[in-house]
Amino acid sequence: MPKLGRLQRVEAKEVWKHESHDFTPWLHANIGLLGEALGFDIEATASEVSVGDFAVDIVGKTVPGGRVVIVENQLAPTDHSHLGQVLTYASGLDAAIVVWLSPRFRDEHRQALDWLNAHTTEGVDFFGVELELLRIDDSAPAPHLKLVAQPNEWAKTARGNAGGQPTERGLANQRFFEAVLAEFKRLRPGMTSASKVAAGSYAGMAAGRTGFSLSWVFGGQGRLRVELYIDTGDRDQNKGFFDALYARRDDLSAALGGGVVWERLDEKRASRVSVHRVVPPTPSPDENLDLRSWAVETMVRWNDVLRPVIRGLAVPPETRTDPV
Repeated sequence: MPKLGRLQRVEAKEVWKHESHDFTPWLHANIGLLGEALGFDIEATASEVSVGDFAVDIVGKTVPGGRVVIVENQLAPTDHSHLGQVLTYASGLDAAIVVWLSPRFRDEHRQALDWLNAHTTEGVDFFGVELELLRIDDSAPAPHLKLVAQPNEWAKTARGNAGGQPTERGLANQRFFEAVLAEFKRLRPGMTSASKVAAGSYAGMAAGRTGFSLSWVFGGQGRLRVELYIDTGDRDQNKGFFDALYARRDDLSAALGGGVVWERLDEKRASRVSVHRVVPPTPSPDENLDLRSWAVETMVRWNDVLRPVIRGLAVPPETRTDPV
């Protein structure tokens, strides 16, 4: 007979003694685990951000998209006080995604998040996440993040569209992006936490460094782009990073497969590097399959070439904040 271990639950306070000193730094450093549970990539940008007399545990943004994410975590069961703090932080920071994390969600607090998701407008989403710690026999405890409350994306999208439901084009894009994302993750496992795709014109992932994202975009003039988007929130820093990449454009363009368009976008804060493919107005099944193959193969190549380069970029000297 096979020998099996015994699964045991571990109390969070046995691992992290203090919420703000121990648990919040751990979650900030392992934000990808939360992203996996939620289904999208998150860049954590700050911890303990003041909002009035309180401080929100983690502030970040979605990648791509840049939607503001706030995370309120606790090592005890949910309570009314933290529910009030969650709402205060959401309004004070104009958050688009609100995550409340606890080892145990009381029914009334899960229902409160469900009510908020049902009654808030498009563009504001509330998530409840339970933290479980599990071990097998004497193994190290392993974290498991379980969604207990989440938005009804279909209902919110429907309310936000003039026609009452997503457009046929939006739904077709969604199906396309779901297919290419799934295939990319099969070929490059562990590169992204993204699993959910909205009915829109783009989908993508973090590119290994804050402010950088890799995306598929259905743009104007019937084109599908694969792009590297640079937006750290600081215009001068964006242009400095772009210039550093542009200085290596010959080698990078060759490695990326040719047809690369370098867009500094001086009239905007962000910068972009892209390659495109023309999309037929009504693609046949074979044309659609070919387009999907191009999208996946191109993203795999751009991921493999650009991630190590991006990680190695020095912060532009004029934007550094290091002490002299």
